Amino acid sequence: MQLAFTIAKRYLYAKKSQNVINIISMISVFGVLTGSMALIIILSVFNGLHGFMGELYTAFDPDLKLVPKSGKVISLDSIDYKKIQNTDGVLHISEVLEHQALLKYRQRRMPAMVMGVDSMFNKVSGIDSIIIDGEYSLKYKSEFRGVIGRRLADQLAIRMNFVTPLVMYIPKRKGNINIMTPQNAFKQDYLNPTGMFAVNQEEYDGQYVIIDIDQARRLSQYDQNIVSSLAIRTKEGADISSIEKQVQEIVGEQMDVLNQQEQHASFYKVMKVEKLMAYLILSFIIAIAAFNIVANLAMLIYEKKESIFTLKSMGADKKLITRIFMMEGWLISLAGIVTGTLLGVVLVLIQQHFAVIKFMGSGHYITDGYPVALELQDVFTVIVTVSVISILAAWYPVRVIVNKYYSETASS
Repeated sequence: MQLAFTIAKRYLYAKKSQNVINIISMISVFGVLTGSMALIIILSVFNGLHGFMGELYTAFDPDLKLVPKSGKVISLDSIDYKKIQNTDGVLHISEVLEHQALLKYRQRRMPAMVMGVDSMFNKVSGIDSIIIDGEYSLKYKSEFRGVIGRRLADQLAIRMNFVTPLVMYIPKRKGNINIMTPQNAFKQDYLNPTGMFAVNQEEYDGQYVIIDIDQARRLSQYDQNIVSSLAIRTKEGADISSIEKQVQEIVGEQMDVLNQQEQHASFYKVMKVEKLMAYLILSFIIAIAAFNIVANLAMLIYEKKESIFTLKSMGADKKLITRIFMMEGWLISLAGIVTGTLLGVVLVLIQQHFAVIKFMGSGHYITDGYPVALELQDVFTVIVTVSVISILAAWYPVRVIVNKYYSETASS
């Protein structure tokens, strides 16, 4: 192996009789360089989007969320609530009751999700940090209050200083329905929004209104121990996966325990698929670029026909000669891989820390620059991927060409 490497390195730097060989070598290096750099950048962009979107969800979602395995609601009497509270690593628990409703404000009506929460909700989520107008308040003395998503408030034309209350309608769960008076089939209640929140996600900003859980239970005709989910905040630095397993053992088959990624499983699955598809497409492009190395090696082997004869006369077998030219192809690829990877890493780090590339246009954006995040695993993946593609692209052609010239020297 050392002999093959030494001869290959000498061939790489030796003066070529045809200048076109040097040109093709540079094209080969540039192709691999560009592919490696592009892979690093694209994978880092997906990492940045993944983390950025996750941070948006984190402001609203708890660390862990317990939902019923069947049905929409569950009674707290059916689980060991105290044991969950006493689980090591659990800091706060909040009771949540969600129900679909129709909202009416003056002449406007919009379907929405009414989310009743208790006084601990602002401790298990970052709701306080995403209030963009007014304040987070659910109850003041005997008056029920609430906060509403920015997009939903815009659709209803609600502003925080307006006196007119918001009307909420929910279908009655109990009692008979008279088709002659369909309006009596709904429970209704009033709400004075005191704040507006923005998660910058349509599924929240355009659907949710957060109210006190006592009002939500009264409106949906549920008992005091009925919830649709439990939200858990863990202690800082705690092992969330370990807490998740412990809580799952406590609730058994009654509820599912979901971490933040599992709460939005479809979104994260789509992001992973998109990243994989981008990786495969760019790998295919690199594979095409790698065939420049084959052309370069074919011309180099042709130029070194006499050297092949000389090496054979000195006792070199076909396997060694093949290894020499394979090693030279790998050295050409290595120059592109190392340079491209370093350039990609440098560009990503510059964007990550200085946000050089910004969103164009005059609109309001959540962040100024394109989000990127460099991961060492991606750097390793790129190096291995491009190396394997380059070796596989050159292996068969080099073997065939060397075999041809090796046989010619034998017959001569």
